[in-house]
Amino acid sequence: MRSRHANRIEVAMFSGGRGGASIARHLLRTPGVGLSLLINGYDNGMSTGALRRYLPGMLGPSDFRKNLLLHLDGSDPRDAALIAVLEYRFPAGSTPRDLDELIDALTPPGRPHAHPGFAALPRRARTAIVRDLIAFRRRLDADPSGFDLADCALGNLVFAGAYLRSGENFNAAVRACAWMFRSPARLVNVTDGENAYLAALKENGRILADEADLVAPQDADAVTDLFLLREPVTGRGQAELDAQSVEEKRRALVGRSATVSPNPEALREIRNADLIVYGPGTPHSSLIPSYLTPGVPDAIAASRARAKVLVVNLREDHDVQGLTAADLVDLTLSYLGDPLNERGTVTHVLCPRAEASRRGVPATPYGLADGATWAGARWIITDLEDPERPGTHHGGHAAAILTDITGITDAATLVQAG
Repeated sequence: MRSRHANRIEVAMFSGGRGGASIARHLLRTPGVGLSLLINGYDNGMSTGALRRYLPGMLGPSDFRKNLLLHLDGSDPRDAALIAVLEYRFPAGSTPRDLDELIDALTPPGRPHAHPGFAALPRRARTAIVRDLIAFRRRLDADPSGFDLADCALGNLVFAGAYLRSGENFNAAVRACAWMFRSPARLVNVTDGENAYLAALKENGRILADEADLVAPQDADAVTDLFLLREPVTGRGQAELDAQSVEEKRRALVGRSATVSPNPEALREIRNADLIVYGPGTPHSSLIPSYLTPGVPDAIAASRARAKVLVVNLREDHDVQGLTAADLVDLTLSYLGDPLNERGTVTHVLCPRAEASRRGVPATPYGLADGATWAGARWIITDLEDPERPGTHHGGHAAAILTDITGITDAATLVQAG
């Protein structure tokens, strides 16, 4: 079964910023694989949060920017220059004048400047980058004191300029930046671009007020509710909520829910995929918010994909402390509206082999072996960690297993693949 081309496997992968990067990178390098990355724009930390406050209505570009790096080869001067643009951060004390100097240095054909890493930028990319930075610079002219450039990624400002230039259409900005940086992956925002903010409620009644709180160190009580809100929870509003009971907090947050709609392109990519991958990443900030998008669970159920594979994290994140691999599967199924997996939402689980003595590694169900069934899915338990990069998935090994699964016909082959 192929979606667009004969002898081509179409993969739709739910992704965050860097959690699944090694796997996605190797999928892109696998002959005959087409990759769509389904991402949400709810990032609200540090300079990204400041940028969203400065441009009300704009989603967070950081995870999209990070995924533009996947295909770039730092040993190629042109790619290295593109990486330098995406990753350059303004030092403390930077002013709009520093941005002016950077734009002037980047202006085709490129003048001598203090950032030699930009020198090899391809002309097409250089022209587009300058155009979008100028669009953002014009906004700064209108409100010069409203944004602090310190520690802001230059790539995020390119996204912001593309957003402004496209009439404040976030998904159009994503497409423009994917073209600008020559991404072979299809970067797709899961929603139609409506602005929303994350918040969560924990079992002990604590409110995690935004995405930055979700990824930060926190107490071990479980997150029980995740919300998409019209406005962020800040200052006085949080103090008022903190004084309420758990149930009152839940009702209040539900009452502030944002209305979002699915991106039709995201639904098409899911329905037409041969393989759906629920990638690794911080669950409550990177992955579960995408699953909350209306229409996504139904598109997964209707997908022609012969395999829908959940890849388990190598380490536990702050928001899921103490959860086992089976708990993470249950959490995913619950948020996708299929708690018993009756719709075949997850067909396989790709899980790292870990010794019980290793703390911080999601444990597999006791006695579960490669190829066994748990929670309605086949489990592939194998060594997934890259020995040269502890804490990172071995992208080549994981990608090979994922693509092999699309041709698996029996349990014996499945076990062999693991």
